[in-house]
Amino acid sequence: MIVVDTNVVAYLLIEGDRTADARALKRADPDWRSEPFLLVEFSNLLATQVRGKALSVADAAALLTLAAQQVTGWAEVPHAEALAVALRWKLSAYDARFIACAQRLEVPLVTEDARLRAAAPGHTVSIAEAVALAAR
Repeated sequence: MIVVDTNVVAYLLIEGDRTADARALKRADPDWRSEPFLLVEFSNLLATQVRGKALSVADAAALLTLAAQQVTGWAEVPHAEALAVALRWKLSAYDARFIACAQRLEVPLVTEDARLRAAAPGHTVSIAEAVALAAR
């Protein structure tokens, strides 16, 4: 089991240079958990893609449904807890929700956000690190 943030799900579902890595992660550890805020952030990403004409409305709706299906369990973090984590590590409250989720579940947060990994190295790993850990 791992916690994933929005960018990992986006890499999995939106074809790009990190899609193969995200697919390898899904094969290595298919038990993805997250904070429900992931779907808010992913919806925002999709809305931006539709406005930029990179996706149709129908494709965006289908991707949102697929995103929800990639996560096998949701762990909602209370706002006060997210705020405390944000203040402790000088993070956005958005990023703090994912760190707090990983802490609650006692598993790493998989993220490609280098700034987030630098801020909370004991709670985060990259996709490549997570694949290597799952292979052990």
